[in-house]
Amino acid sequence: MHRKDVIPTTITSASLPAKKRILTVCVKLFLEQGYKKTTVSEIVHKASVSNSIFQNIFRAKDGVLTELVEFMFSNQFAMARTTAGAQLPPVYVYAVETAIQMTLTELNETLREIYIEAYTQKEASDYIFQETAKELYQIFGPYQPELTARDFYAMEIGSAGIMRSYMAHPCDGELTLEKKLRMFLTMSLRAYRVPEAEVEGAIRFIEGLNIRAIAERVMGELFRTLAMHFEFSLPDTAPGQGGDSPGQAGTT
Repeated sequence: MHRKDVIPTTITSASLPAKKRILTVCVKLFLEQGYKKTTVSEIVHKASVSNSIFQNIFRAKDGVLTELVEFMFSNQFAMARTTAGAQLPPVYVYAVETAIQMTLTELNETLREIYIEAYTQKEASDYIFQETAKELYQIFGPYQPELTARDFYAMEIGSAGIMRSYMAHPCDGELTLEKKLRMFLTMSLRAYRVPEAEVEGAIRFIEGLNIRAIAERVMGELFRTLAMHFEFSLPDTAPGQGGDSPGQAGTT
């Protein structure tokens, strides 16, 4: 997939160990202290690389974010299909996938920041739009057969913008998680021309799930797979180990 405005870099075999060290350090720091608080100077120091090596491989911090996003988003729809079940309409898969994403950001502040940055940075967000549009075409294409895959890419830019806005606005006494999910799904599913009866059915399905518990399990598995893939260790209080995860927040 070719991305406009991306300066290609050549990764030689000699630079792979450096790339691996940078990724390990970055992902661990992103999870522990957040994306914005992690500085390039801190990254190069902990990864034992020079600024020039870092810039040659990733150009900037957002280049590392894109690698992280590609890993995080690689199986999100697969997890949603498992939760929704094969016997339910495909629209439920979209409802589950988006509900999990939004709930994750209410459970963990570092994940909130990573998701918001992912939907903001050009390269990372374009990856999300491209990959999500493929799923949207399969799920919602039957409702609008006149639209092309590229049309769904354009629509995903809009629905992702709505999602990002809700992620950036933490739940409170007025805007509860349940209300946030209902409002997002109502707007997005209507935009994809899903009939009202199916919209309401998908929302009721989400409301019947323990979406917080599901998102907790997803978060625990996400942290474990990130630690395994990027080869670092998390504190003993990481998700699934009996304590709070890095940056954990409460939900309303």
